Amino acid sequence: MNSNYALHEMLAVHEMAAFKTVCLTKSKTMQALVTDPELIQILQQDVQLSQQQLQELGGVLSKVTLIGDKT
Repeated sequence: MNSNYALHEMLAVHEMAAFKTVCLTKSKTMQALVTDPELIQILQQDVQLSQQQLQELGGVLSKVTLIGDKT
């Protein structure tokens, strides 16, 4: 099922995906730098959640048909 989105909507989804990618990278990096077990667990949960959210955003983007797009 294709979803019709305006260009600005598709760009907003791309921006969210870029932001979540930065969050994922930061959480993975911080895991190697922290020593508190509770903080490490929080970072691991954030990594898992960010990966799931990026998959969902990728799914949305894969179904996008731009309004006015002839392809």
